[in-house]
Amino acid sequence: MRAIVCSQLGSHTDLEVRDVPEPALEPGSVRIGMKAVGLNFPDLLMVQGLYQFKAEPPFVPGAEGAGVVLEIGADVSNFAVGDRVIAVGLTGAFAEQWVVDAASIVSLPDGIDFTTGAALMLAYGTSYHALVQRAALTPDETLLVLGAAGGVGSAAVDIAKAMGARVIAAASTDDKLEFCRSIGTDATVNYATDDFRGHLKDITGGRGVDVVFDPVGGELSEQALRSIAWGGRYLVIGFASGDIPKVPLNLPLLKGASIVGVWWGTFTQREPDVHRANTAALFVMVEDGRLAP
Repeated sequence: MRAIVCSQLGSHTDLEVRDVPEPALEPGSVRIGMKAVGLNFPDLLMVQGLYQFKAEPPFVPGAEGAGVVLEIGADVSNFAVGDRVIAVGLTGAFAEQWVVDAASIVSLPDGIDFTTGAALMLAYGTSYHALVQRAALTPDETLLVLGAAGGVGSAAVDIAKAMGARVIAAASTDDKLEFCRSIGTDATVNYATDDFRGHLKDITGGRGVDVVFDPVGGELSEQALRSIAWGGRYLVIGFASGDIPKVPLNLPLLKGASIVGVWWGTFTQREPDVHRANTAALFVMVEDGRLAP
């Protein structure tokens, strides 16, 4: 079968398309004929050897995708050949076939196409869990999304608007902010050129933002935390900038605010019933047109 292969850790430009053996079908796993795959920031980190979980080359990258079940392993009873599914893993999706643990697979409703399904689980699953379970965002609140033009950032904008919240998108270029406006954000901040805190103060009438969604980290984190409203929640999603910030802990004290960690992968394992409910809710929101992954 054909696959995209990482032969050495480094740049994504070194990836190769080549023929590789079909992956072996293990007990408890399912073989999927891939129809579409999602490309996410962790895939690039994995290729660089910078992700928290390491893969030894050569390996096939890719952590999510959608397709049709071709074969089921022993001890699998909840899927059948021909089922439309989406799946999540650490590696292996960028290939014509992917063998995945059955516990990491979800049936894809007939009303959702494969391309949409392939873009739904990681970014939208993370953002939905962050906004609903971790932040308890309400329609009368204001959300600030850092890195809003990225994968989880744009998913957070999409979901928060569907929930009825006011959304401020922050990004580093005017082109990225134009994209954010195209997906429905209410206000924008260019943190490369604008007075970041001053602009947020103007937008919120001096009140500050209720929730900060931060997949970026770095020097922007403290500025965003200083702009949070009383009782606000600061969501720690990741550190795309490469720098893990050290913030003064007097800031959440003075604002009565919470710093809240979001680790979607572990959440899905520790709270599988809530994860299934989240996935079902996302399917409904896509099918009725409220979300557009």
